[in-house]
Amino acid sequence: MKDASLYAHVRGLRDLRTRMALLAGGELIDRIAAAVAGRAGKEALAAFADAYREYALTHPGRYAATQLRLDEALVADSPALRRTAEVTYGMLRAYGLGEPDLTDAVRLLRSTFHGYCALEAAGAFGAPREVEASWARTIDALHIALVNWPREQAG
Repeated sequence: MKDASLYAHVRGLRDLRTRMALLAGGELIDRIAAAVAGRAGKEALAAFADAYREYALTHPGRYAATQLRLDEALVADSPALRRTAEVTYGMLRAYGLGEPDLTDAVRLLRSTFHGYCALEAAGAFGAPREVEASWARTIDALHIALVNWPREQAG
């Protein structure tokens, strides 16, 4: 494809990155939603985490695109990104969380999953313990944290 024909369809590098982020975000949430369907609590959390990790490790370039910060208007207009919020918040509501705790819990999960996947992909886990065993313990610890979430007091 010649550059000129590419730019007939894409309005520049930022537009291309945004389109990739939306595509990859849709793929990721489709896999997560299928994994968590019909599950709740720790079982849903583990399915969510495993689907997230599998996508991040098998599609590193597309996964990297999901980390792009998008304009709020684009997020609101994207069915895939709205679905991401619905699936994620729905899973966390099973833990009895409401706002602002939901937002804090989403940030905890995202930072934990992303950090773990980034370190694993980089080969940064050098200890002899199996990475899979550490992942399972990470999910156990997150479940315990969510069950015992320190609720923010209103007022």
